[in-house]
Amino acid sequence: MTEVRNENIKSTPLSYIAIEGAIGAGKTSVAGMLAARLNAKLILEKFEDNPYLEKFYQNPQEYAFRTQIFFLLERYHQMQQLNQKDLFESFIISDYIFEKDKIFAYMNLNDEELKTYELLVQNLDRNIVQPDLVIYLQSSVERLMRNIRLRNRAIEKDITESYIDDLNDAYNYFFSRYKSTKVMIVNCEEADFVNNRADFENLLNEIFKSERSAIEYYNPSLRKTAQ
Repeated sequence: MTEVRNENIKSTPLSYIAIEGAIGAGKTSVAGMLAARLNAKLILEKFEDNPYLEKFYQNPQEYAFRTQIFFLLERYHQMQQLNQKDLFESFIISDYIFEKDKIFAYMNLNDEELKTYELLVQNLDRNIVQPDLVIYLQSSVERLMRNIRLRNRAIEKDITESYIDDLNDAYNYFFSRYKSTKVMIVNCEEADFVNNRADFENLLNEIFKSERSAIEYYNPSLRKTAQ
């Protein structure tokens, strides 16, 4: 294990990092750890504030549109609180990107609902500050479901494996074509960033290396083998 050098962090061009992944990928945990390590401003998605979410998992067709619009407007409100002063004064870490809203919209809304959604979202996208780097935590359906069951949130008790399978496919498709900013796709199948310090330090080193391409792939298990 090699701890990330402080000078690498101080000299980094990164000021805003977003962590992404399907439900159960561990994005909130990783975002919180990064924010604590970097003394960063932390922005977390407030899923528990959505009054329709639990009902959506029970009856998707009935509650999809209301759930989606609530999330869209709440995410927009959070992103509008970011300003240039924040970006210059400190790191910002978030556990989502605004564009992820479209992944769920195209999965869950019917054609008529999508027309209304698109009319609304096209006026919001242009006002969003883009992160410097997106870290996509990529996992298998089996691991996502295991994590969902382990954290045992009441609001998620009705999530089905079929829904997570479709969502995981949608996330993989989205990030295979993502071009808004630089992205690092992390294979999380054999990594434990929360409980394994070496895994987390290696991730930090990968984030704050001196050069990076528009899209990169990081497999922690290969790094362990090399070590």
